[in-house]
Order: sequence, then C-alpha cells, then structure tokens
Amino acid sequence: MNLTVTPVGGIPEITAGADLAGLIADAAPGLADGDIVVVTSKIVSKAEGRVVQADREDAIDAETVRVVARRGETRIVETRQGLVLAAAGVDASNTTPGTVVLLPEDPDASARQLRKGLRDRLGVTVGVLITDTLGRPWRTGQTDAAIGAAGVAPLRDYRGTADTFGMPLEVTVAAVADEIAAAADLVKGKTGQIPVATVRGLADLVADSDGPGARALVRAPAEDMFRFGSADVLSARRTVREFTGQPVGTGAVSRAVAAAITAPAPHHSTPWRFVVVRSPGAQTMLLDDMLAAWIADLRGDGFTEQQIARRVRRGEPLRRAPLLIVPCLDAEAAHRYPDDRRNAAEREMFVVAMGAAVQNLLVALAVEGLGSCWVSSTMFCRPVVTKALALPEAWEPMGAVGVGHPASPAPSRPPRNPADFMIIR
Repeated sequence: MNLTVTPVGGIPEITAGADLAGLIADAAPGLADGDIVVVTSKIVSKAEGRVVQADREDAIDAETVRVVARRGETRIVETRQGLVLAAAGVDASNTTPGTVVLLPEDPDASARQLRKGLRDRLGVTVGVLITDTLGRPWRTGQTDAAIGAAGVAPLRDYRGTADTFGMPLEVTVAAVADEIAAAADLVKGKTGQIPVATVRGLADLVADSDGPGARALVRAPAEDMFRFGSADVLSARRTVREFTGQPVGTGAVSRAVAAAITAPAPHHSTPWRFVVVRSPGAQTMLLDDMLAAWIADLRGDGFTEQQIARRVRRGEPLRRAPLLIVPCLDAEAAHRYPDDRRNAAEREMFVVAMGAAVQNLLVALAVEGLGSCWVSSTMFCRPVVTKALALPEAWEPMGAVGVGHPASPAPSRPPRNPADFMIIR
C-alpha cells in the first residue's frame, strides 16, 4: 500500500461566512475519489463564525460541562461535544487580540457539509476529517486527533481476526481517524500556516455514506475506566438505594477498604474495622434482629403501628443491597483522662477519624462503579449487631453501608454554594 500525505497551500485567512469547500476545491483541484481531506478545526470555526470577543477563561467556562482535572490555571474539561481536552479547545492564537476561537458547534455536521461541498464542486467522493490538537494521559507532547468526520470509518475493528501467529485478536480496535489526523499534522505543522492536507492511499476507509462521525471515537461513560478525573472523584459519590442483582466483586470491596484506611487518625492509631457481610443468611439474620430491636424501641416510645411502619422503611435499602459493610470503631488507643471533658473530646477525635474512613470508603466504591448508601441504624442497636455478627467486644458498629450496582443512573446533586457553609475571619 502506498500512502501519500500532501499539504494543501494557498488557503487564505478565513473569516466568518467563507466558502471553505470552494477554497479547498480551488487549492486542491486534483482531489480524487477515495482521498481524505484533513482540515484543522480552527479554520472551520472561523468560517462558521465561532470567533468571539471574550475573556479566554470566561469562554472556557461557557464551553465546559464538566471539569475533569485542574492544576493551577490549567483545566482538562469535557465539552458539550463530549470531547475531553485542555481548556475546552478554546484558542487565543492566530486570532485578533481580544478574541478567542471556539471549537465548531458540531464538528461531525461541519465535516458532512464540507464533504458535500467538495462533491458538488469537484464531483468526487472523498472523506473529510476535522482535527484539533489534544494532549494525552501518560504521554508527553500533543498530537492531532479527529473531532469531526464524514465518509471515513473512524474505527477499524480487528477483533475476531488472527495475528501473524494465528492467535485471535480480542480487544484491538484501531482509531484510524486519529492516526490519519496525526499523519496529516506532520505536513500541516503548527506554524506553517497550512491548515489542510490530503491523504491518498486509504480509499478502503472512504464510504459513500457519511458514517457515524468522530463521535464514535468518544468512549461511552459506562465503558470508561478513567471517567472520573481528579475533580470528579468526590462528587461521584451518591446515595444509592436501588440495586441490581449483580454480585459485588471481592476485589472492588478490598480496594475500597484499602482507600478507607488511609484516613487520618489520632495517636498514630488504626481505629477502623470493616465487617463485610456477603452471606445472604448472615445479612438476613442481622437485618431481622435489627428490625426487631428498632420496632421494640419505637413501641416503647409510644409510636403507633402505622408510624412504626413508615419509619422502618428507611432501612429497606439495606435489604435490597447485595452486600453490606458494617464499619466499626476500635478506640482502644484512646487516652484516658481523669475528667469527662477531655475524655469526651478524645472520643470525638476517634469518631471523626471513623467518619473520614467511611467517606473514603463511599468515594472509593463510587470510583469502582458501585453504588452505596450509609445508614446509621446499627448505631442504635450495637449489642444486637455485635451478637448477630459475633464481633469483638471493642468494635463499635458505626452504621451500615449497602453496596451494589446501581439500578439506575445517580440523580444529580443540587448545587451548593460553598460560601453558605463557611465563614472567614
């Protein structure tokens, strides 16, 4: 296979409303069926009027739907187009001072329109890629990638085929649109003012239909092992009360507990203990005993049977969870003082350390793709829980955590203003 990548010169400075297809057709009259035209997104944005007079940071805010990571002034964000990249693709270079260039509103639609325009003018069936420069996790440097595509198969699936040794390939899916984008950037460059290149020799990737576009390259959230950036981790935790019947993996629980025990604690102690209740029989016995104790308490407080029925429903999420974790506090390392005031403060230190561990646990479970709900009920009947689970005497149950795979997407969390929860002195 012979592959040729050719820069297309003679493209003038692009302004809003420019006939981009006409300009490319004039600059590359030799385009043939099966060629792929690779276009830098900036000139597409300029032609579509995506140049705005705005502060760059304000423009980034407007284009961002999710902050994935932040370090100093640098932000990696998700855009409305589903792309994850630095600064939402907002660019202040090669544009009039005081203005910034935004990414095309719909890069796939832009690619389809450009492809049609080239077909109308030159009578050829070509593929079109619109590209932008992206950084990559774990790799230094940047490369161009496809953010819009038309008429080009963005992915080549090798799964089910055999390698040269006859072994079946099971996971190999090549992002050929990104590979072509990177190859084209070698001749376009960043400073040569060559925003277009043509690629010849990959006609097998060019189709009559426009195809799925570059959106097919964006990994679905459910399949993304790295969905949560550093800015997402804490907010990923939600209280989940409905679970599927899918079992919870032992490894995920162990990793969550490993995260829990990184919490701070007084006196260099390790006061956290976790009881993983996996057996259905043990779960049922624990929850039945707790329910009986709860009902007895409520009757003793004078509640009616109807009122009791409403209150005990609060514990039902624990019954629906495939697995329970009971966090326990072992405060034997607490110092003993001759007065109640200091002893009370000492205990509070250990309770706070336990709370930090539970929060770590819940967040780590969310990162594992698991839902959880913390219910305080075991704290109201500690002797019952201790007996049901045969716990050491020093272990104090500090609630129970239902764990499982969420039955539905987590609800959004109402926005909260940090200023409402703090004072500054």
